[in-house]
Amino acid sequence: MTGEVASSAMDKTVVVRVERVTKAKRYDKIVKRSNRFKAHDEKNECQVGDRVLIEETRPLSKNKHWRVVEILAPSTGGSST
Repeated sequence: MTGEVASSAMDKTVVVRVERVTKAKRYDKIVKRSNRFKAHDEKNECQVGDRVLIEETRPLSKNKHWRVVEILAPSTGGSST
């Protein structure tokens, strides 16, 4: 799965937000849904805003069952203020 790094505050762990587009059954409206996964980042390379590829792996901790395979696109680094 591919997603965007939402948080990199933990040591060797990043939170990756994966978005998907679905259709609401009742209203026939296209809506965005997202899930957040904790993924293992061995070298602490990921920064907030990076697009990353993650894959499922054995449980590494209570909530961490994914690992970062590669960084697809680094964040632009510009602040939005």
